Amino acid sequence: MIKIHPNCWSEHGELKTVMVCTPSSLDIPDQRTADYVGWEKPVNQDIAKKNHEGMKKAMEDAGITVIDYSLYLKGDKAELNHQLVNRVFVRDLACVYGNTVIPGDAGITMRAPEYVHSHELFQTWFDEKTFSIKENNRLKALENGDVFVLNKDAVFINTGMRTSIESIAEIQQEIFRAGFSEIGIIDLPRTGETMHLDMNCNVAGSDLLIAKSYMRLFPVQIITENGGRYVMMEEFIRRQGFDVLWTDDVKHTVADINFLNLDPETLLISTKANKKILKGHTKLRRKKLIEVEVNELEKGGGGIRCMTLPLERK
Repeated sequence: MIKIHPNCWSEHGELKTVMVCTPSSLDIPDQRTADYVGWEKPVNQDIAKKNHEGMKKAMEDAGITVIDYSLYLKGDKAELNHQLVNRVFVRDLACVYGNTVIPGDAGITMRAPEYVHSHELFQTWFDEKTFSIKENNRLKALENGDVFVLNKDAVFINTGMRTSIESIAEIQQEIFRAGFSEIGIIDLPRTGETMHLDMNCNVAGSDLLIAKSYMRLFPVQIITENGGRYVMMEEFIRRQGFDVLWTDDVKHTVADINFLNLDPETLLISTKANKKILKGHTKLRRKKLIEVEVNELEKGGGGIRCMTLPLERK
């Protein structure tokens, strides 16, 4: 039995334990099929699996414990799970808020089985106080690519294509009980390129957020236990101690934006990432960049952050 002590109070602390899932056994053979399932391009899963192994090895070489949840499924769940083409995108399944794990809820029915499978495993990995499988019973849609744990005070959530404002309202008291004092809610355009918050911005360290420039025009609704108000996005982010690097240099959303913090000084990035962005601020120039080939995986419409669910950060 796996025993994990969830602990995530930021996006940039030293990563100790992360969950992943091996890509599906089913190829996406042609562009027409890719369009039907919402992917960018056809995918050869044998190549995707080699990419995934390389990503896992990079994290393991950095001293991180990597858990592939698919290895713990049994019987009919295991038989179905390996055929789910989106199962590699584990970030959406749940989020660790401090020491509390709050389950997500699929924004499309095609992804629903992954949520059931992983949450049933979580019941055996975590105690009832840490994770309650019933917490998503009232949710309409909550995919955690839309969630950033900025620091011990604040979380940042997008209500958009795959996450509903009603679901955020349902979990906000759980977030407060987990120890956070405010929730910033932004409402981004509902397009494939802006599907999740982490396809538009990313935390790049303890005091820097990289964001597509258009986001500076959007207000953020701040919710606290005592009420709420609106501010512009930059004011909300700066109040949390972050500078913002606004960029128009994003050429490939999932490669350029969707990286993972391994520790405060190290980013795990795609070999296709636009390094002009990652050197575009004085606070980024001393960062260690570990590059991995994930091109075949990125054709599914998600990047390194989408394919990793941090469970423990130091």
